[in-house]
Amino acid sequence: MARVDGKPKMVGEVYLGSAAEIGKLHKSREAETMPAQTRHLGFGDTAAVWGVLDRLDVIGVIDAVVGPRRSDAGASVGTYLALAALNRVVSPTSKLGFAPWWKTTASERFTRIKPGVLDHRRFWDAMHKITVEQLAEIEQRLAVAMIDTFRLDMSALALDMTNFATYIDSGNDKAPIAQRGKAKQKRTDLRLVGLGLVVTRDGGVPLVSHAYPGNKPDVTQFPAMIDLLHARHTALVTEAGLRAPSTMTVIFDAGQNSVSNFTHLTDTGLSFVGSVPPSYCTDLLALPATDLTIVDQARFGGLSAVETRRIIYGIERRVILTHSPTLHDKQAIGFVQTLTKAQGQLAELAATLARGKTRRPTEKVTEEIRSIIHDPWVRRVLTWDLTGSTPAEHRLTVTINDDARAALEAEVFGKRILVTDHDDWPITDVVAAYRSQSDVEFSFRQLKDPTVVSFSPMNHWTEHNIRVHTFTCVLALQIAHLMRREAEHAGLHLSVADFLGQLAGIQETVLIYPSTGGRPKARRMLTETTPAQDQLAEIFGLSTWAPKQT
Repeated sequence: MARVDGKPKMVGEVYLGSAAEIGKLHKSREAETMPAQTRHLGFGDTAAVWGVLDRLDVIGVIDAVVGPRRSDAGASVGTYLALAALNRVVSPTSKLGFAPWWKTTASERFTRIKPGVLDHRRFWDAMHKITVEQLAEIEQRLAVAMIDTFRLDMSALALDMTNFATYIDSGNDKAPIAQRGKAKQKRTDLRLVGLGLVVTRDGGVPLVSHAYPGNKPDVTQFPAMIDLLHARHTALVTEAGLRAPSTMTVIFDAGQNSVSNFTHLTDTGLSFVGSVPPSYCTDLLALPATDLTIVDQARFGGLSAVETRRIIYGIERRVILTHSPTLHDKQAIGFVQTLTKAQGQLAELAATLARGKTRRPTEKVTEEIRSIIHDPWVRRVLTWDLTGSTPAEHRLTVTINDDARAALEAEVFGKRILVTDHDDWPITDVVAAYRSQSDVEFSFRQLKDPTVVSFSPMNHWTEHNIRVHTFTCVLALQIAHLMRREAEHAGLHLSVADFLGQLAGIQETVLIYPSTGGRPKARRMLTETTPAQDQLAEIFGLSTWAPKQT
C-alpha cells in the first residue's frame, strides 16, 4: 500500500499461498532455528589454569630446556607436562584416562590440541625424554618466572617434609625411591615416596621441591633442601630486575634439628626461625607465668612470651618461650584421650592377668606394659606395679599421680621454644614467621586431597617416571596456589577446592543445528554465571579463551 495523489492505493501484491501452506512454511522455518542437539563442556576451570600456564610460558620454558618437539610427536614435551599439571589441578586422572576426560572439556577449542595426540603412550614418551637434571633446571626457571610474574615475596620461606603412600609392588626393583618407612598417612604396609617443599609465606607457593626415598628420616634431607634453597636464592639475586632479598629467612620445625643441620644452615648464610623441643630447655619451662607478657592481643589473642639466650646446638642463640592458651587447651584434650586409651589397655591386661589365663613370663608382660605407656607424658603421670613371679600369679595395679599430672600441664602444655638468629626482630615478627609453617603443611594436605591438586593416584612404577610425576604434581600445586593468591588479592577468600568449584560451574554449551546441506552448524556460548563467577572470570581473563559470538 502507498499514497497516490494523497489517497491510499495498493501498488503491489504477492501471493503467499493458502493458510495451510503459510502454516507449514512457518513450522519449517521454526525447525531450522531450533538446535537439534546440545552438548555441555567444562570450561572455566581448565581455561583459568591454562591461562596461568600461558602467563608463565610453562610450555616454552620446558621446551627450551628439553629441546624442540620430534617430527613424529603429536605435541612437544612441554605441552604434555603442562597438560599433565592442568589435569592434576582440575580432575586428577591416569594418563590412560586423560583423552576421554579432555573430550568432556572445551579445551580443544582454545588450545588447538586434539584428543588424538593425547594417547597415554605419548605422555610416557614425553616423560622418558626429560632427564632428572633437566627437571631441576626447569624448576629453577619456572620459580624465577613465578617470582617475576606474580611479584612473590621471598624474604621468608617455610620448609617441611612429608611422604606419600604408593601401591608399588614389593618385588619391583625399578623404583628404589619407593621404600617402607615411617608412614605419615599411617599406611605402614605400603612403600613410600618422600617429598620436601619450601613455600612462600606470600600465598604458600612452592619454590623448591625435593623427592627422596621414603625410608630416609626428614632430618637427613634437610641439608639437601638447604643447598637447593641457597642455590635458588643465589640465582635469583643475580637475575636482573627480580626483587630477591639480600638475606633470606628459612622457617622449619623441630623435626629438622641436629647439630650438623644448624652448622650447615649457618654456613650457607641463610637466616632462620625454628624451634627446639621443650625438653631441650627445661629451665625455661619452669619460669612462672608472670614472667611472660602478652605478645599482640589483636594478632595472636592470649599468646604470651619471654625471650632470653641459651646455648642451642653448641652456639648461644636467641630463644623465645611462648605459651598459647589455645594450644594448651588442645593438648590437654589430646592428653586426656591418650591417657584414657592407655588406661583402657592396661585395665584389659590387668583383667587378663587376674584370670590367671596367660602364660607369658614377667619379661613379656613388662614389655607389653611399656609399649602401652610409650608416650613420655603418660609415663610421667601413670605408675604401675606388676607383682607375682609366675604367669598365674601376675597381678597389675595402675594409678594416676594427680600431682604429676598438674605439674605436667603447668610445665609443658601450650608452650613452644622458638630459636632464631634474628636478634633485631620483634617477638611478634618471630612468632608470625614460625606460624607460617602452617603454609607448607597446608600444601601437603592439598596434595593428599584426592579430588583436586592430588599426588594420587600415581600410576607409575619406575624411579624416573615417579620423579617426573612428582614434578607435575608440584607444578600443579604451584599453579593452584598462585590462582588462590590472585583471588585473595582481589578480595575473594576461597580455598583451592572452592574457587575451582566456582570456576567449574562456568561451562560451555554447544548448540548443534540441523544440516541444510554440508556439515551441521554449531554455536557456542557460556552458561549463566553468578556474581562470584563473574569476578573469577575477570581475575583469570576467561574472556580470552571464551567462544567468540558472531
